[in-house]
Formats: sequence, structure tokens, C-alpha cells
Amino acid sequence: MEVLKEKVEEEEEAERAERGEKMMRPMEVRKEETIMTQEMLRDLERKLSEIEVSIPEKPSTFTKDAIDISKLPLSYQSNTPKEEHLLQVADNFSRQYSHLCPDRVPLFLHPVNECEVPKFVSTTIRPTLMPYPELYNWDTCAQFVSDFLSAVPLPDPLKPPSYLYSSTTVLKYQKGNCFDFSTLLCSMLIGAGYDAYCVYGYGSQDLCHMDLTRDVCPLTMKPKEMVKEEEKAPPKKYAVKPPRDLTSRFEQEQEIKRQEAIKAEEERRLKQEEEERLVEQESAKTDPLHGLRVHSWVLVLSGKREVPESFFIDPFTARSYSTQDDHFLGIESLWNHKNYWVNMQDCWNCCKDLVFDLGDPVRWEYLLLETDKPLLSLTEEEDDGTNDDDDVENLGKEDEDKSFDMPCSWVEQIEISPEAFETRCPNGKKVIQYKRAKLEKWAPYLNNNGLVCRLTTYEDLECTKTLEIKEWFQNREDMLELKHINKVTGLNIDYFKPGHPQALRVHSYTSMQPEMDRVMEFYETARVDGLIKREETPRTMTEYYQGRPDLLSYRHVNFGPRIKKLALNSAESNPRPMVKITERFFRNPAKPADEDVAERVFLILDERIQLRYHCREDHITASKREFLWRTEGDSKGNKIIMTPDMCLSFEVEPMEHTKKLLYQSEAMMKLKNEEKLSRHQAWESELEVLEILKLREEEEAAHALTISIYDTKRNEKSKEYREAMERVMHEEQLWQVEAQLDYLAPFLAQLPPGEKLTRWQAVRLKDECLSDFKQRLIDKANLIQARFEKETQELQKQQQWYQENQVTLTPEDEDLYLSYCSQAMFRIRILEQRLNRHKELAPLKYLALEEKLYKDPRLVELLKVFV
Repeated sequence: MEVLKEKVEEEEEAERAERGEKMMRPMEVRKEETIMTQEMLRDLERKLSEIEVSIPEKPSTFTKDAIDISKLPLSYQSNTPKEEHLLQVADNFSRQYSHLCPDRVPLFLHPVNECEVPKFVSTTIRPTLMPYPELYNWDTCAQFVSDFLSAVPLPDPLKPPSYLYSSTTVLKYQKGNCFDFSTLLCSMLIGAGYDAYCVYGYGSQDLCHMDLTRDVCPLTMKPKEMVKEEEKAPPKKYAVKPPRDLTSRFEQEQEIKRQEAIKAEEERRLKQEEEERLVEQESAKTDPLHGLRVHSWVLVLSGKREVPESFFIDPFTARSYSTQDDHFLGIESLWNHKNYWVNMQDCWNCCKDLVFDLGDPVRWEYLLLETDKPLLSLTEEEDDGTNDDDDVENLGKEDEDKSFDMPCSWVEQIEISPEAFETRCPNGKKVIQYKRAKLEKWAPYLNNNGLVCRLTTYEDLECTKTLEIKEWFQNREDMLELKHINKVTGLNIDYFKPGHPQALRVHSYTSMQPEMDRVMEFYETARVDGLIKREETPRTMTEYYQGRPDLLSYRHVNFGPRIKKLALNSAESNPRPMVKITERFFRNPAKPADEDVAERVFLILDERIQLRYHCREDHITASKREFLWRTEGDSKGNKIIMTPDMCLSFEVEPMEHTKKLLYQSEAMMKLKNEEKLSRHQAWESELEVLEILKLREEEEAAHALTISIYDTKRNEKSKEYREAMERVMHEEQLWQVEAQLDYLAPFLAQLPPGEKLTRWQAVRLKDECLSDFKQRLIDKANLIQARFEKETQELQKQQQWYQENQVTLTPEDEDLYLSYCSQAMFRIRILEQRLNRHKELAPLKYLALEEKLYKDPRLVELLKVFV
């Protein structure tokens, strides 16, 4: 115990000694610590000052301050007595609804407009039928609203907006929220005859934010092919047995395997897409406001305009959805231009269980009594208690007292100018991002090459690896409509509308260089030769025909290696040598099958011609004939006579036809001439390919656009004509002003001011005025004559120059000379007409001036003696 006490005392003494040292620490050390602390504080303040917090800006929208309300009509700035009465009815309805349904959110009944005047939502809808045929259907109307307006998010995603602007203001500023979109679209659809309604409800996050990055672009979806099953006729009891099936079982098995492989590949692709979709859903962040985000869309009920089934339209994306879609999570109310309905059904299962029978007062509570929706019929038990005549009369009187029809819309007539309708997108451009795709839209004539739409598809979700590009064009002079570019294979496909100079319909190629792989399809009705399709490779060329008088349907040309020459020659001067030409023909009913050629082959290097004739209906083989061509003479110049070994034939019925050597010789000579013709036509086809490629290069370099004659803003000829007419009108106005001027003023200025005219002075004024006018007429005639002589001399000089250099002129110089002569002759004729007209009108103008002088009030009294 004593040892422990000693240890404790020693420890206490050590602690006291340590405290004493600390208390005896010098003042200098304390000052150093204070300085270090201050430096650390200053360093901390400096580092904290470098950290800045940026407050996010408020989403862009057009506010009341940005709207000029001074030019708005009176209906925008005030309410009529009927509208005030409607607002009172709506307030009463809202109070009763809040009392009966305290757990429901307040109704969206009368937000303020751009003039801060409360307006009932139904009166904001203005049914309008647009004067454009493109806006007669719901899909084009929705697409126009989606493209024309820019989406603005709601100020509070959990509440409807406190304002609802008119459709005219929304169209003017080209922006609005989902309620503005729905109001405009509903107005257009009702005007077009649809049973449409604006809906106030709740949507998914992607729907409210117009996020399409998880959706597939509609332009990438291939339309489903409707396969019509052929109805098999019931077998007859006494029927002829069908012919034996001679198809190869091996080929059938191989086809089945190929179809199974294609089906397995398709299933694998679908499974991969489903897995990617599930991964996207799992990786997607859970929306904390799911089911609470306010959204507005359009409901189209079945019945009108032959709509078979009710559906939703999202005005942001112009896409239609089923009423069972998961994007729509609930409905609070809906309205049109006649009434307002509140949804009394439970939305626990989104909108899948909702019944859109607006005549059912149990499911839909309406605001106004008068509605065009038929009410549900009462049951027999309920009907027994309502047979009393007094009750019916009392009910009728109460309904008359409570009935109130909807006031007319306070919004002005919705108008869309042709310029705005053509421009569509704000500033003429709009970009939409889809899943693995990007869609870009432009207004017509905004791009110099006529590009109006471009769809770029990507391999990955990050949109970094491009797969293919599709570009749509309008108003092209070369009639180009669509360009499809595959970035993986390098294949380009151009689609043309009817009207191309070469009747081109489709052009598939990997390079614009000649003698490469390409496919050209044509409009056969626009071509004289009936060419439908031309396929070309470096060594072959295949053509397909239809509707030709010679019944040619197919031509295949095989080429050999080109002979190298010392001079650098083009493909035109050094064509590819032809090795083999194969031609096929349709059946000619006017000839027997054994004489109607089905296929002929010209083996040019082997000097052989092979013929195959059409098969008879009751035969399985066809006749064949082969001609061995030899040179026309031997080494001594003697003509070779036709021998039997020069024609090898296979006759199906050898006893029916026996061809003599004379017939075979004439047939061979005819075939030799046809071979020359076929080779010439194949050579012309090669030249046509080169011409088309050259024309396509020029068209792509120029990419000129066509302008309608009714487009006075872009059509230069119409613009020049309008400016010329305006100039003529302006000159006429100046002439009228000059006619009103005082023609005696220059001569009266020569006399002393204030002096009264004498008779002789009046005569002198008249003579001087007439002589001056006469001299001006002569000077004008001399001026026209001088210009006429100048133009004539210049034309004679050009004609003399042409006669001297006619031999060495190029075609371009001749074209320039002919153009100059045409313009010079036009000017000479105009000057001649002006001179002749001036000569005819000059005496009349002189007499008219003389008559005016005699009737002038300042000279009439003094010149009476001379009249």
C-alpha cells in the first residue's frame, strides 16, 4: 500500500511540474502561435472565397412583360356578363367539389390569360378549320403543333400553371407549356371534325420532359407486312389429281434451314434488345415525383371522323398512345369548347380501367347541365318512381332554371400564314434525339441543297458510331427525294421522284466512278426502250426490260479485260471488249413455241450463237439450236457455203419440222446482224451510264431548287415582273405630276414681275412654248435614232467578226454569238417600235399643247383674235 501511495504522489508532482512549465512559457511563443492561427484563418477564407455557387436560371418562357397587350382585342382584356356568370358557376362548382372531395387537388378551371384576366378553360378553345389540306387529319395536325412550337416546362411540375394564354399568342411567340400545346391542338382537331378534349392529369417523367431517348424513332420502324392467306377451295369429290410435285426435297430442306436461321437470328436480336431495355430500366434513376408530375394531353373519342377506338395524343411529340399506356398515370379532369368534366373514377391502375363514357354522371361529373353527351338510361325500378306528371314538370322547371350554355370563345380566329406554315419549326430547324437515332428537320428552302430532314442512326446508346444516314429533300430540280447512306458498307442509294431527265428512279452505288458496282432503276413508262433496271459490275452489265415491241426482257453482257493503248483514252474511245451477250424474250403468242426464241447467247470470241426456244405447254423440254460462225471467205477470197455441221440443233418433234440449209443460212445471217445490233445497244448502254454519272455529278454540284411561279418572294422572274410593273406605275405617276406642272412658268419668268401681259407678249409666249416643245420632240426622236444606229452598227460588227472567224469558233463561242444576236435584235426592234410610236404621237401631242395654250386662262382673252 505504501508503495502505491508513493507512485501516486510522484505522478501528481510530475503533472504539477508540467503545468508549471506551461504556465511559465514565454510570451514570444504565444505570439508565434497567434500569428500562425491568423495566417491559417486567412488561408481558409481565401480558399472559401474561391468556391462559387451558381444559381440556376429560371426556365425560359414568355411572360406578361414580354407580350404587347396594347394591340390585343377587348375580349382579351375584359369579361362579358355571361363570362362573369360562368366564373361564378365555376367557383360554386369548385367549392362543392372541394367539400365533397377534400383529398383531391383543386380543379383547373379559370386561369388568367396574357392580360391577367381570369378566363374559363373551355372558352380558351377556339375550334378552327385550317385552310391547308395537310391539316385535315389528326396526325398531321399533331405533327404541325409539335414542330411549330417550342416546349416550355411548367413552373411547378406538381401544379398546373396559373395562366393559360390564347392560341393566337402562343402561335405568335411559338412557345408554350403542355396546356398551351393541348389547347391549340384541341382547337384544330375540333375544327377538323374530331371529338377531341383537353386532359389535365399526370404523366411519366419522359412524357412531361419530352424525353425520347428511350423510344425508337418511328422512321426506323419497318411497317408490318400484311400477309393475306389464300383461301383454299374445298376439295371436290370427283376432281382430277394434281400433277406430281417435281421440286427437289433437298432444296426444300435447305430453304427450311435458311428460314429457321433467319428466324433464330431475329429472335436473338429481339432477345438482345429486350435485355438492353431491361438494363436501361434498371440503370434508369427512379423518379421521386412519379405519379405527381402534372401534364396535359389530348383525348380523341371514337365516333366522329370514323375513329374506331379512343386514343391519346401527346402534343409534345405528336405520337398517339392507347388509353391503356403506362405513360399516362391519372386524369383529374377534361374539357372541350362546350363543357367541363371531372373524373370520379379511381386511377390506382393508371388510366387502364377508366371508362370514357362522359354521359355517365357517376364516372364523370359535368359542370354545365346542358351537354351533348347522352345520359345513362334509368332502370325500371327507378323509372317507376318517376312517372308522376307533377314531378316531371317540377324537374323540367328546375333544369330550365339551372341550365346555362357555354359562352363563345374569347380567342380571335386562329390564323397561320403560308410563310409560317411552310417554315414549321422555330427558326426553321428542330432536332429530336431518339434511342440510337437523331432526327433533324429544316424548313423548305432553308438549305441550299433542299435538305428538309435527316435521320442518323447509331450503333451504341451514346450515339458515337454512325450506322446509316437518311436524308430527305424537297424542291430539287433533279427530283432527288431520298438519299440513303450506309456508313458500314459504303453503299449509297438515291431515290428520285418522276421527272428526272434520264427517268431515273433508284440509283445504288458505292462509288461514282464508272465501271463499278451499281444498280439503276428507271420509270419504264417514261423511257422509249422500256428499261426497268440496269445492274453493272466491273465485268458484267445486266438490263431488264418490259413492254418492248420486240418482247426483249433481259440482256446480260460479259466484258473482257480492256486492251491497253499507248494514248490515254477515255471509256468512250476505248470501250471494254464484249465476250458474251445473253438475251431473253417474253412469249409471243402469234408464233409457235418451236419458232419463238426464249433465249439467245452470242459467244463473240468463240463465234457461236446459241438459241433456246420456248417450251410447249404439254412438253417439259424445249428445242435448241446452235450456229457455228465462220469467216465469210477463205484465204483465196472464195465465199464459204453453209454446211450441215455449222448448225447443231435439238428438235423436240423432229418429224414435224425439217429445216433446210437455205433456211439455216438465212437465219444465221439474220442472227449475225442482230448480234451487231445487240453489241451496238450494249455500247450505247455504257455511254448512257457515263452520261448519267456525269449528269449526277453536275446535279450534286449545282443542287438547284425549283421555285413555284406562285412563290413571288423566291421566284426571280415573278419578282422582276412585279418590280417592272411597279416601275411602270411609278413612271405613270411621275408623268401625271409633270402633266399638272405649269408649262408657261419658264417663259413667264423672263418677263418683269407684276407686269400685265400684252397681246403681242401673249403671242410670243405661245410661239416660244410651242417651238420649245417641238424641239424637245425632235431631240427625243434623234436620241432614239442614235441609239438605233448604234445597236445596228454593233450588230454588224459582230456579224462581220463571226464571218471571219466562223471556222475556228468553238460551240460555246457560237452559243454566245447567237445569244448576243438574239438580244441585239430584240433591242433594235424595241427601238424601232418606240421611234415609230413617237412619230405617230408627236403631232398629236403638239396639237394638244396648242389647244391647252389657247384655253389657258392667262392667255385666252389675249388670243381670241387669233383663234
